[in-house]
Amino acid sequence: MRYYRFLVLSCISYLLWACSPTFNWRDIPPGRVPLASLFPCKPDQASRVVRMADRETTITMLGCEAGGAMFALAYADVKDAASAGAALAQWRIATLATMRAQSSSEAPFVIKGAGPWPQSVQVQARGSRADGSPLAVQLVWFAAGTLVFQALVYADVAKPAESDTFFSGLRFP
Repeated sequence: MRYYRFLVLSCISYLLWACSPTFNWRDIPPGRVPLASLFPCKPDQASRVVRMADRETTITMLGCEAGGAMFALAYADVKDAASAGAALAQWRIATLATMRAQSSSEAPFVIKGAGPWPQSVQVQARGSRADGSPLAVQLVWFAAGTLVFQALVYADVAKPAESDTFFSGLRFP
């Protein structure tokens, strides 16, 4: 009798574990900005002050890990729409330098409701983490008004299906 109870409980535990999805996609409002986002897990949030577009700016980031990849969305208010393009370019250079990344492909990134900045791009690159281990990264930068955004997915190997889902989930209501 104990054996059967153990067997039944083991099967139920396995089924419950097997039913927990690796990517549990959910709409996450990123705070006080008018952007909808789709994350594969519940993101943590943090903020820090950096120098961007010649002023001190608070960057807020939401991020989580799922399926061996990190998904993150960051945004900042540069307070002047005319400086959004320069802020995007500066952010891109700083991010790629931090990851010691080499761009392998680049394309315009367009979201309905975002500004037509030429610095709004999608980049796929290879780089390395702080410990030197290899990194595949897919990133986008875009702006709307005075708000600038960066979204990224990084992992040991590129995850195009997951990053496409993540990036296509970014939208202005």
